[in-house]
Amino acid sequence: MSKIYAGARLRRLREERRLSQADLARVLRISPSYLNQMEHDTRPLTVPVLLRVTESFGVDPDFFSERDTGRLLADLRETLADELDRAALSAADLAELASRLPHVAAVLLDLGRGRQALTERLAALTGDRDDSPAPDAARARTPHEEIREFFYRRRNYLHDADLAAEELAEEIGVRPGEVRRALAARLDERHGVRIAADAEADRQLHRYDPAARILHLSPRLRPGQQAFRMATQLALLEQDALLSAYASEDYEEGSRTWSLARIGVAHYLAAALVLPYRAFHTAAEETRYDIERLTDRFGLGYETVCHRLSTLQRPRLRGVPFSFVRVDRAGNMSKRQSATGFHFSRAGGTCPLWNVYEAFAAPGRIHVQVAAMPDGQRYLWTARTVTRHRGGWGDPGKTFAIGLGCELRHASRLVYSDGLDLDNRAAATPIGMGCRVCERLDCPQRAVPPLGRALAVDEHTSTFVPYAVEG
Repeated sequence: MSKIYAGARLRRLREERRLSQADLARVLRISPSYLNQMEHDTRPLTVPVLLRVTESFGVDPDFFSERDTGRLLADLRETLADELDRAALSAADLAELASRLPHVAAVLLDLGRGRQALTERLAALTGDRDDSPAPDAARARTPHEEIREFFYRRRNYLHDADLAAEELAEEIGVRPGEVRRALAARLDERHGVRIAADAEADRQLHRYDPAARILHLSPRLRPGQQAFRMATQLALLEQDALLSAYASEDYEEGSRTWSLARIGVAHYLAAALVLPYRAFHTAAEETRYDIERLTDRFGLGYETVCHRLSTLQRPRLRGVPFSFVRVDRAGNMSKRQSATGFHFSRAGGTCPLWNVYEAFAAPGRIHVQVAAMPDGQRYLWTARTVTRHRGGWGDPGKTFAIGLGCELRHASRLVYSDGLDLDNRAAATPIGMGCRVCERLDCPQRAVPPLGRALAVDEHTSTFVPYAVEG
């Protein structure tokens, strides 16, 4: 086990509980001087102390892990790109801040984003706005981005919602092959809601009429999609207070983001209802997380199964902690959730060397990749395309690549690791969190110059790397 230096996090935990160093030292059965050294990072957090902290205060051991600092560091590099460019800050400064003082870094992020949003607003009011599109990092977060962060902060796992869904699934008899029947019976018997096929619907996949108590479902929905819409409506009808409680933790009641959060939690409940935690976790472990076998067993789509796999983080019954993404051919990331600290960039696109883009070249086939991030962390990624069509001939469909990845230390639990040389670091594909903030100076695929580095300009030479830097 590598040494853990997490003095700032330990000190913050103590201060939040309003304990003195002597009080906490007594709880942890160590001397106050020893605790003081750990809080100032002159000594590492030992395993016995870590266990006592988690037992005494109910925090997850990952609270002290540095694995999440990669994501925080990427956000800092994006938000403070101008400061890096003019050398007011260095990459080492940001790495130190993200590692040692993550809460201070989070406050700095909020201030930086607020400044950027205010600058944009003032430019619009005074007519000084540039007509060219602003980079993503300079825009205020959209409500949908806020919801992504809502789930990311919770590691894509909502404990109370998951337990409520599992209890309801047991009560109404949700079983593979019988999900729609059980959901329809519950909607009818408890709420007087009938299911109707809406053949007239063109754009709507579902529509609920509260006055007539009818849930209209598009006949274009596959059985698994119908079950998910029915489960979502059941969550809205039976768990209204729970949905509002979750949304109110982060957002003002009645706001658009609050309403989106309620919908997001309802979708979470729906997935947990059609794929109850214990049954699904057991099947995932038995099949070694073979996604296609799980889709066959539960009769649901590839994307739904992958998304549910990324939520299996119940205490004492954890699955593999996955990151889940959905991207299109142009690189737009429409879904991104993570139970890990994988680096999702908010600006500058994602890495073209990532296998989620290779999936478009061979639709329907699962692609496997061992990828290494600039900080040395390695991941096992699977990627496959899914295609949906709205209707008949001539109607445009939509195709996405679904990516599911985990840290390499969990790879042996997955069937997709069979035959791979997981110990060979040279076999990993070097990827980054997007060209704008990527630290790889020698990448031949780089699309923009690296931040904070002076370019080497020489009319007598050219290089294979698009943007050579001095030194």
